[in-house]
Amino acid sequence: MRTLSLVAAALLPTVLVLSACAPKDDGSSASSGSSATASSSASASASTCTPAALAKAGALTKQGTLTVATDSPAYPPWFEDNKPTNGKGYESAVAYAVAKKLGFSQSQVSWVKEPFNNSYAPGPKNFDFDINQISITTARAKVVDFSTGYYSAAQAVIALKGSAAAKATSPADLAKLKLGAQTGTTSLTAIRDDVKPAEDPLVFDDTNVAKQALLNGQVDAIVADLPTALYITATELSKGVIIGQFKSSGTPEQFGMLAAKGSKLVPCLDYAVAQLTQDGTLASLEKTWLSESVSVPVLTQS
Repeated sequence: MRTLSLVAAALLPTVLVLSACAPKDDGSSASSGSSATASSSASASASTCTPAALAKAGALTKQGTLTVATDSPAYPPWFEDNKPTNGKGYESAVAYAVAKKLGFSQSQVSWVKEPFNNSYAPGPKNFDFDINQISITTARAKVVDFSTGYYSAAQAVIALKGSAAAKATSPADLAKLKLGAQTGTTSLTAIRDDVKPAEDPLVFDDTNVAKQALLNGQVDAIVADLPTALYITATELSKGVIIGQFKSSGTPEQFGMLAAKGSKLVPCLDYAVAQLTQDGTLASLEKTWLSESVSVPVLTQS
């Protein structure tokens, strides 16, 4: 995929947000993992979160290996060149930082493919955790477990330069437009629940199809998470422009690492996230891959 300039990948990590990736039928969002995760994370420590300790506890899919999942293609700025193994892109870098905190070397991390919409389905998993811009929600946490959040996400609206849609400045303006988003994402949920458009939004299999629909005039605007929107408008849609980002009226949604329900690894994922937050690693990775150099206006009710 790409090595973005700081401008192309820009993002304000402290922005107020409305929604992040979540399925259209999800319930309310949660700012951290499931209650089981929260209650058990306090018991995790450096001594209990080693490869040997995790293997002994039955917390790993394969002993001596940390098996990590994501979708394919894996898009910037979350991954680079569709190669999660290269450690480039925010989520690839976070995955390896988590692995290091748990005592795994880069060569001990094995990546597997898991389609986004399959990741939060109930049942056994062939991975230890999935990292793929998956928002922590109440509905999902009923059938899978999450780590505490490693990133707060915002939603952004993309239109074409010079179009009537590009003049929108509020959710009320957006409600008059024909909008679209990828299926199974909170981008779609945000349209339906927060914008409440006059027309039902169009649903697309992936972001590439949504982009083409925008170019074809099938929709007036599309919604995606802010880092993805910045990348799209900087490198893929020469006529694309970000109208603005959604302002949250509640708790910002978090991206969390997803694991099978009852996974014994989750407390150690929480431990790793806490350590990476405390030592500044997550902030540094955000600065590297999700630059703060561009300020995107917040769409507020007029």
